[in-house]
Amino acid sequence: MSIPKEPRALMINIMYLVLTAMLAMNVSAEIFNAFKIVDKGLVKSNEALVESNDALPQAIRDGAKKKNTLAKYADLIDPAREKASSLNSYIDDIINQLIDQSGDMDGQVGDGDYMMKDGKVSTNLKGKKNTDVTSRLLVKGGMGEEMKAKLLAFTEEIIALADEEDRAALKGSIPSIVDDQTWKDKYAGQSGNHTWSSFNFGHMPVQAVLPILRKFQNDVISTESAFLNYLAGEVGTTTDLVVDKFTVVSAPEKTYVIKGEKFNTNVFLSASASAESNTGMKLSVNGSNLTLDNDGVGTFSQTANSVGKKSYNVQGSVTNPVTGEVQKFNKTYEYEVGERSATISASKMNVFYIGVDNPVEVSVAGVPSNKVQVNMTGGGGKIKKNGDGTFTVNVNKPTAKGQFAKVNISASGFTASKDFRVKRIPDPIPKLSKSRGGAMSSGEFKVQGGVIPALEGFDFDAKCKIDGFQVVRVPRRADAEIAINPGGRYTGDAKRIVSKATAGDRFFFEKIKCKCPGDIASRDLGTMSFTIK
Repeated sequence: MSIPKEPRALMINIMYLVLTAMLAMNVSAEIFNAFKIVDKGLVKSNEALVESNDALPQAIRDGAKKKNTLAKYADLIDPAREKASSLNSYIDDIINQLIDQSGDMDGQVGDGDYMMKDGKVSTNLKGKKNTDVTSRLLVKGGMGEEMKAKLLAFTEEIIALADEEDRAALKGSIPSIVDDQTWKDKYAGQSGNHTWSSFNFGHMPVQAVLPILRKFQNDVISTESAFLNYLAGEVGTTTDLVVDKFTVVSAPEKTYVIKGEKFNTNVFLSASASAESNTGMKLSVNGSNLTLDNDGVGTFSQTANSVGKKSYNVQGSVTNPVTGEVQKFNKTYEYEVGERSATISASKMNVFYIGVDNPVEVSVAGVPSNKVQVNMTGGGGKIKKNGDGTFTVNVNKPTAKGQFAKVNISASGFTASKDFRVKRIPDPIPKLSKSRGGAMSSGEFKVQGGVIPALEGFDFDAKCKIDGFQVVRVPRRADAEIAINPGGRYTGDAKRIVSKATAGDRFFFEKIKCKCPGDIASRDLGTMSFTIK
């Protein structure tokens, strides 16, 4: 048995194998119920396949009208369908005989049951466990071997209808109805009159044989479907309807446009449509029909005459080439119109500071960042672009009152500039740890390592450095001691007199000098005073 490619056919074959395996077990009432459920499922599957096949012939005939040379494919529809119909009727007759000779049907007729015989429906078979009738009719009576021959002949006849160069491909797309190898492998080397029919039907209950026969019918209908789709492909019509869901899509060049510019967007259905098939497709925007190109794409344009948010409504419809059903779609899209403007902002404040990197953000509405040109003048400044699209400004000269450094931009004929003041980094605040002066215990005072400069409220990453200071100790009942300390940390005499701190002493830190980034000369930070407690 060859392995089918289609999931549906694979599922049916698996069901067939499961049934065969179940028959080797002790058959219970639940097993017979399972046979009935599988049989019912196959009946429904066959009905769906027949309905699908019924929709194909008209589409094939319509496609064949495009060229005289395609007429021969339309002429093959009826012969193929008649062969399939005749063979399925033959199998139906076998099913009817099995039901009749095993005791006919039992149970109530009603909705939800499944077809069993001559168009009648029932919930039960009287002779569902009968194994004699299957062996007598299908094995000993020769009906099984006759059916096998008809199934094999049907496959060959359908393949022979196709063009010679297409037969191999068609054969690969249709199910292998008759497995003529498995039974031979099983009985290889054994004596006795073993046949395909005895392997498939011998001593099998009627209820178990019915799904097998339905499966043969399913293969016949599937073979018919494969051939009809082959004809559809030859005449160039889309009959498989692989794409059965569509949606309207708008692909604008941009959703934010400047006043005076045009808003452009491509509007199309998400399903692909060729020049031959898009005759059944229509698109319109705000009620006006669009002209579609060979790919089924239309373009909508309108001039942006005023600023603000705008919307447009897209309507679409597509006609199913097989069923003639018209599907309609509707969706609203929005875009925004703005005035052309530029934004130049220092990321932290509108001041450039000497000695640090000043981050700047530049943007021009409606213009990509790589199209914007930026430079600066004044403040001894330079500006460079960063990898993330922002800019960094470095300056080295403070601006006088009324003077500014300028950042200038140009983009697509548009120019703008912005003024910035240039300043030194603010004076840091001298501290011992976190204290700027006042009362402090002798223990806390002695553990301080020296004077530190604190840049409070300054958002940039900058570090100032103490160049030196003078420390004065004034004891209660002794003369004052003075020490000059280079740098910020205590050294030498300054460290010695700080270590003498006792309650009642006063300490003065004077002439505190400091340099910050960008400074040429030291700046004076004033005085601190501490009373030891």
